Amino acid sequence: MKEKKVRPIAVDLFAGAGGLSLGFEQAGFDVVAAAEIDPVHCAVHKFNFPLTAVIPISVTDLTGDDIRKISGIGNQKVDCVFGGPPCQGFSLIGQRTLEDPRNNLVKDFVRLVRELDAKTFVLENVKGLTVGTHKQFLAELVEEFQSIGYQVRLQWKVLNAANYGVPQSRERLILLGAKDSVALPDYPSKTSNNAAARNKIADLPDGPTCSQALDDLPNADLFPTLNDSDAVSGALLGQPSAYASELRCLTNDAWHFGYVRKWNPQILTSSARTKHSEISKRRFNETVPGSVEPISRFYRLPPNGVSNTLRAGTDGSRGAFTSPRPIHYNFPRCVTVREMARLHGFPDWFRFHATKWHGARQIGNSVPPPMARAIAASVLDALNITPSAPKEVISLGDKKLLTLEMSKAAEHFGVEALNSRRDRKSGAKKRKQSEIEEARLLELALNG
Repeated sequence: MKEKKVRPIAVDLFAGAGGLSLGFEQAGFDVVAAAEIDPVHCAVHKFNFPLTAVIPISVTDLTGDDIRKISGIGNQKVDCVFGGPPCQGFSLIGQRTLEDPRNNLVKDFVRLVRELDAKTFVLENVKGLTVGTHKQFLAELVEEFQSIGYQVRLQWKVLNAANYGVPQSRERLILLGAKDSVALPDYPSKTSNNAAARNKIADLPDGPTCSQALDDLPNADLFPTLNDSDAVSGALLGQPSAYASELRCLTNDAWHFGYVRKWNPQILTSSARTKHSEISKRRFNETVPGSVEPISRFYRLPPNGVSNTLRAGTDGSRGAFTSPRPIHYNFPRCVTVREMARLHGFPDWFRFHATKWHGARQIGNSVPPPMARAIAASVLDALNITPSAPKEVISLGDKKLLTLEMSKAAEHFGVEALNSRRDRKSGAKKRKQSEIEEARLLELALNG
């Protein structure tokens, strides 16, 4: 018999904008804390997840007790810790790759799983860790978990989001684990077979397609307001597909087991326009859907197929380069952030940073929520917990959070702005315990 209990508790490490958090919430978890070092991501996460304690510091500076105090869960059992720590996975001759300083963050993930005494964990990362010499790193990581009393589902798997109801081919390594005394989660079964249709135009895949994701959205180029804003009121939307209907929250189960948000479905958001030259538009028009435009190397979406992998680009320390957004199949322009969100499985109420660069970066760095939801459901099944939908309806956060640039976002959370790659990726600059306490007190104040 399934266990009946208050919603299970989860903690998100390396949270970003919250793709994993949303999927776990929709599966039936309460995500009580989200640690993220980038203040811009923290602000967007705070807007979308007002019940979650956002912790705006590196996991390197956090302990399990810190997370318990800041989130207010006290001694409650943590059912799952999940996240995607940056794993370099470099091979060093004669040395363990896990001891490479560049892999300190994944060691912090293991440490926090242990300190929180989590029943289960889900670690996601790039597919590249499963090939070549990087396999040594994965083997050592499994041994590290086993040494602290956790079993790991072997053989590990790379899951494609296109097989879980997402109109995008996106492969990620998923590592599942549980305490030795807890049932080990299994990988979720595929819900569609979109991955096989990647880059094919003639064959209609059995999962959602690009056109099913985007056809009901109006052309952003028709709204001059979107030259200076990312939102416009009264934008009429077309007839949605079943996939789009869910993302517009028009279906009975659109919220799954997550919290219903108060939002205005009549406002088209995250849709700032991109200005292209007439020459670029002509080249885009001449590009066959499902192929790459030869000059820009931008991919043009196939209406009856799935998108290529949406990527984040580089952070500010490397020149703030944004990976190219694909070309719309109907219009001679790159897709908007909202259109990227549709291709990623984010519902329309979910907001991103108002700028195209940050918004696209937040999507490109995230796990598609439908795939995260399928993984989280498998974890709940292993825990023998039947999910339940909360009755509470919650309001989204202050819209000002969506416009904060790095310095203002850092000021808002009482932390230092990220200025270097070292700060962003390694968390190597340690903050004193007093700064952790300051962040905790600020977070408690923000939570009211």
